[in-house]
Amino acid sequence: MTFPASEREIVDGVRHASDSRSPRRTSPLLRANPLPHKAILAGMGGTAVVLLSGGMDSATALAIAKSEGYEVIALTIDYGQRHRKEVDAARRIARHYQVREHRVVKLDLTALGGSALTDRSIQVPEQRRLEEIGQGIPSTYVPARNTIFLAYALGLAEATGAQAIYIAATSLDYSGYPDCRPEYYRAFQEVARLGTKRGVEGDVI
Repeated sequence: MTFPASEREIVDGVRHASDSRSPRRTSPLLRANPLPHKAILAGMGGTAVVLLSGGMDSATALAIAKSEGYEVIALTIDYGQRHRKEVDAARRIARHYQVREHRVVKLDLTALGGSALTDRSIQVPEQRRLEEIGQGIPSTYVPARNTIFLAYALGLAEATGAQAIYIAATSLDYSGYPDCRPEYYRAFQEVARLGTKRGVEGDVI
């Protein structure tokens, strides 16, 4: 698979940041949002579940996981999204990175509605002005999507013995999505600790 130049630069930059010659082997993702990450702090290795949508951000997260020494179980959620090319792109990215396993799971969120991405009666916003971005929650917000995705990924990680979950949420490009904020992920880390057998036994994902 050939990436656009800008994406290759991101992936190459991640590899450089994780190079063993570097004095600190901490990923840019971890520096941006310093959550407890026992596997990384202990010296890499093991298995990670990577939520792979097929977009540039999740492809970069997968590259980071691979560069940090993880075997990857890629998880793609086919939730009835209108932009169907994402799922095909996720399959190509998973093949390119030679992941250990790629699971495509159908979770039909069109039954919930309430989003331009899952309800065809709601128009997808186009050509939004720069000053409009970040003003309120956009119609492309899918109700509780990242919570649903992370809950599934958490169950998969616990069942397969994976040490970590990677999700690509761009807080620096935040445009009104409440489930893309660092404080949300800190809260979900507590869910992982308190709401799983592994968590209460001290083996926190």
